[in-house]
Amino acid sequence: MTFQFDIYQTMALVAVVFYLGKYLKNRIPLFTKYCIPPAVVGGFLFALVILFFNQTGLVTLVLDTTLQNIFMTAFFTSIGFTASVKVLKKGGIKVITFLLVSTVLVILQNIVGVTLASLFDLSPLLGLATGSIPMVGGHGTSGSFGPMLESLGVSSATTVSFASATFGLIMGSIIGGLVARGLILHHKLETPHTNPAGGYNEENSDILSLKKLMSAACLLFIAMGLGSIVSSAIEGIGLAFPSYIGAMIVAAVMRNLYDFRHKTLAEAEIEALGSLSLSFFLTMALMGLKLWELFDLALPLLVMLLAQVLLAGAFAYFITYRIMGKNYEAAVFASALCGFGMGATPNAIANMDELTNRYGFSPTPYLVVPIVGCLFIDFVNSTVITIFINLLH
Repeated sequence: MTFQFDIYQTMALVAVVFYLGKYLKNRIPLFTKYCIPPAVVGGFLFALVILFFNQTGLVTLVLDTTLQNIFMTAFFTSIGFTASVKVLKKGGIKVITFLLVSTVLVILQNIVGVTLASLFDLSPLLGLATGSIPMVGGHGTSGSFGPMLESLGVSSATTVSFASATFGLIMGSIIGGLVARGLILHHKLETPHTNPAGGYNEENSDILSLKKLMSAACLLFIAMGLGSIVSSAIEGIGLAFPSYIGAMIVAAVMRNLYDFRHKTLAEAEIEALGSLSLSFFLTMALMGLKLWELFDLALPLLVMLLAQVLLAGAFAYFITYRIMGKNYEAAVFASALCGFGMGATPNAIANMDELTNRYGFSPTPYLVVPIVGCLFIDFVNSTVITIFINLLH
């Protein structure tokens, strides 16, 4: 029996699946503890249902995913609008240092993934699907680069990327506390044992206005339109790039032109539209997972993911801690790197909260980590991944 969904029915189903994920996240503490997004919870549950249908042959669902690529491009375009040189300078040397440290981790994650994939006689490009695509990039980057790798002949790349991203979310939260606590105890670090009132709050309380929302939407569409021309020009010279790269570049240029002319963007509205696009994109991408494709890759995938855990933990313990100052603040940075180095920025914040609630507040990481994790690392990661793809393809 086959059910065919048109674009309106598909979006209605996506909305239901998203809110199912939100409901389950609010009811099951494990999902909140590891900062797993509602789109991932609902989308992965739907993928499990599709796996059951596939194995039993009971039902076939055909969805219209026309809007999936549009939502993906809109999200990454909103990320491009955050790439401000002015903000980077404001964060000081710590932002630049932590960004460089994170960039090295991105490169190492891809080297490890490619090397192990080759040892298992798998495509080196599949190794990228367990490298920085899902680890630093998370589900959003997995949903964009996975299909791109498949278009280059790497079967199961999207499924492997999403499975790796989910694994990374959980393990990044687990090892973050272990690494930081080990550093504090081993080096007998002095820690503040008091927390100031307040602290980091990622909720944006600004009220969105229709005027600003319209301005944000127009800027996103203009950047996406011009970006498609840039992407076509890049592809024309024979380089393999994800479709959103051109839009990200144009958005970054537009943002810095605004900064140069001392004009303000509707940042809250751009962020809101980007978050909305990400939620729909992730839900649709995860709903389309073909989990049965993982069966033949179980052992290699497990080995490659455990290697990424060891890499992130060792890198945070031995490298990040030393470079960021060899003190309690550096231990907090190490914990944060485990969070967004294997999951997402909310994981990094959660890791820091868990640590500072016990050992005392450290203000600098709460300024630096969101700037690097939310604003710049996606740009760097996409560039590094693209370079690896073109070298290996």
